[in-house]
Amino acid sequence: MKLIDYDINDKYSTKVAYFSMEFAIDQAFKNYSGGLGFLAGSHLRSANDLRQNTIGVGLLWSYGYYDQHRHEDRSLKIDFLRKFYYFIKDLNTKVTVMINSKPITVKAYLLPSSCFDTAPLILLSTDVFENDYLARTITHKLYDANEETRIAQEIVLGIGGVKVLEALNEEIDIYHLNEGHALPLAFKLLENLESLEEVRKRVVFTTHTPEMAGNEEHDVYLLERMGFFNNLGVKEVKKILNYEDDNFSLTIGALKVSKIANAVSKIHAKVANAMWSGVKGKCEIIGITNAQNMRYWADKQLVSWFQEHEEYQITGRKKHLKRLLFEEVADQTGKIFDPDILTIVWARRFAEYKRPWLLTYDMQRFKKLVNNTKRPVQIIWAGKPYPLDYRAVNMFNELIKIAKEYKNVAVLIGYELRLSKLLKQGGDIWLNTPRYSREASGTSGMSAVANACIHFSIDDGWHDEFYKDDINSFTIHHADTTLSTEEQDKKDYESMMNILEKEILPTYYDDEKKWVQIIQNGMDDIRYFDSSRMVREYYEKVYKK
Repeated sequence: MKLIDYDINDKYSTKVAYFSMEFAIDQAFKNYSGGLGFLAGSHLRSANDLRQNTIGVGLLWSYGYYDQHRHEDRSLKIDFLRKFYYFIKDLNTKVTVMINSKPITVKAYLLPSSCFDTAPLILLSTDVFENDYLARTITHKLYDANEETRIAQEIVLGIGGVKVLEALNEEIDIYHLNEGHALPLAFKLLENLESLEEVRKRVVFTTHTPEMAGNEEHDVYLLERMGFFNNLGVKEVKKILNYEDDNFSLTIGALKVSKIANAVSKIHAKVANAMWSGVKGKCEIIGITNAQNMRYWADKQLVSWFQEHEEYQITGRKKHLKRLLFEEVADQTGKIFDPDILTIVWARRFAEYKRPWLLTYDMQRFKKLVNNTKRPVQIIWAGKPYPLDYRAVNMFNELIKIAKEYKNVAVLIGYELRLSKLLKQGGDIWLNTPRYSREASGTSGMSAVANACIHFSIDDGWHDEFYKDDINSFTIHHADTTLSTEEQDKKDYESMMNILEKEILPTYYDDEKKWVQIIQNGMDDIRYFDSSRMVREYYEKVYKK
């Protein structure tokens, strides 16, 4: 069966298998948690746009990540609902992987290219009748909290993925690890190719975060017992990789088995090279800045008016898009928002270092902001905390409690592709508040800018490469990183509020011409951050190296 149903562009004939734990393809396909999946989805869309010889490989999550609902007190309710997809195809292909010395059946499905205009995506599942219940649960939940289940998922993705490609007679030139989860594939390739040097000719790696939670580590003997190393023993693995630590880092392992790796922004490249500078035998780490597929994300009418330099039409279309967002706000919260009022959106994965609470750092100043009748604001929060990150869940619920007190403040649930698009198209300000150097890229704001939503961000990640302060965006210049975390938070908060009160609000309400010009400058400059540029760079700088 031919997986790629479009004609390959000769410039992109190198055959790539792109491995990722999650892919955000369409609202109807809940196979992702957040930014990593959004990035992978855009990668496959642009691979299709450029007719690249790329196949995605992921897992088919029976329950997805989780579904956001509400308890009676409006707080976050976490539900796991079984998903059914009638648009994926059965590839009639099954392989066996060994996990804990037990054979596990892995079944392969296909999300065809033509379904959502992406590169084809192979999806692997252990949730089949040949397996017992425990084995079936391996592909139930994305990022399962149980350590052994997580390792089993990685074995299925890496070793199972390679075996399925072999069973389908797909001759792969490059295996691209989108994060370290699929690392077991390198040990499967080592079985076939017999030397690390030959493996490294075929494997490349993208590291996405400096956060330790995103750089998994496990006891090396547990990995051996689980089958992570594809029947290789610990002594053998340590010798091959020149890696003596019993605490095995997937990121370090990926850096040792790859011919080249990339970080996801220029700042992140510096951070990653500093983080892993002591790793012996690691590959080179370059920077390829993340991007989003604007064909999917950008409102076509808004882009058309921008291209025709119709400022009045841009303003009118933006108000229409705000009304569409505000219908969702009213439906979820019973609050009627006004399209003439400046609307600030904070929406992304809820994690402490991203500081979703920063606007509420000083509650007296926050109350003054939201009660201002001369220059009013509307504020919307949305996002998904990891379900077992109780600190993040509590942050989300605290904001819900605060929002109850104000008719112009809302916290929305259901932060998936549909709501994300509504927020980006309907917001005026896209607020990004991570602690400096901890946001590897932060791609959500790219697609917001493409929709006439001005980026207001710490000078971290991709924003540092984009911003022209007060010309295409507004920038919070980060506090001295040698200060304590508490002092950094305080100074970043004060900088943010000063810019909001003294620059953003006066411009929005008193200088519409300048506001629209900032929007247009942003829409012009954001074109570099389309994922077509990104996937071209992968072929030119990574795959063909």
